[in-house]
Amino acid sequence: MPKCIQGNRDCKLCEHKFCISQISLFSSLSEEEMALIASEAVTYSYKRGDTIFAQGEKANHLYIVCKGKMKIRKYTVDGKEQILYILSDSDFIGAFNLLKEDRFDFTAEAIEDTDISMVSKDAFNSILLKNPDITLKVLEKAYERIIKVESLVERLGTNSVDAKVAGLLINLERDFGHKTPEGTLLKLSINREEMGSYAGIARETMTRKLKLFQELGVIKLIGTKQILIMNKEALEEMN
Repeated sequence: MPKCIQGNRDCKLCEHKFCISQISLFSSLSEEEMALIASEAVTYSYKRGDTIFAQGEKANHLYIVCKGKMKIRKYTVDGKEQILYILSDSDFIGAFNLLKEDRFDFTAEAIEDTDISMVSKDAFNSILLKNPDITLKVLEKAYERIIKVESLVERLGTNSVDAKVAGLLINLERDFGHKTPEGTLLKLSINREEMGSYAGIARETMTRKLKLFQELGVIKLIGTKQILIMNKEALEEMN
C-alpha cells in the first residue's frame, strides 16, 4: 500500500501532492503545475458501502483513489447490480466527463475504507489547456477502460460459467493480486455476491464453481476473502 510523504497516510499533511503525483495522468506536469492541482484538491474518506458519486450526478470533478478501492456499478433492466470495473490506488475516474460537461451514467461505491481526492473541472481544465500530453493520456486511459468493458461483455456473453469465473479471477489479479512462491494470492475486499455480479452469475453459482476449481487444484480457497491462484495457465485455457 503506498503511503504519503514521510510515511504519513494523512493527506492533509502532504496537501494531496502524493496522490496527485502517483497517477500517470499528471506525470508530465512541472512541480508548479502539480502544486496548483494539489492546492485545488479536496480529500474525503469513505467507509465500505459508502456512495462516492451516484448515477445522474453532475460530473464536474476528477476523482483520484489515494487509498482503498471502489467499484463502478450500474443496475440492469431487471434490477440486478452489474459491476463494470474496480478502481484501486492511483486510479482515477471523471477525467473523460471533464472534457465535456456531462453526468455520470454509473455509480461509484467504496468496497473498503477509501480516501478520494477530488479536483474541480476548472482546475483540471486550466492545466489541460497548457499540457496537451494530458489529453493523450486521458485517451489512453479511455482505451484501457474500453478494453475492460469489452472483456466484461465477452465474459457476460459466454454461455460457459467456467469461462466467466476463470475470466473474473484473471481480471481480479491487478487490483487484489499479490505474488507468492505458491502463486498469486487474491486478498479480496469483495464478497461472493459481488464476485457474481462482476462475472454475471448468481452468488450460489460462483461459490459452487470456486469449490470445483479448488477440487481441480487450480485455486485454493483461504477463508472467504482470500483465493490463491495456483494454476493460472488452467484459468487462461478455460477463459
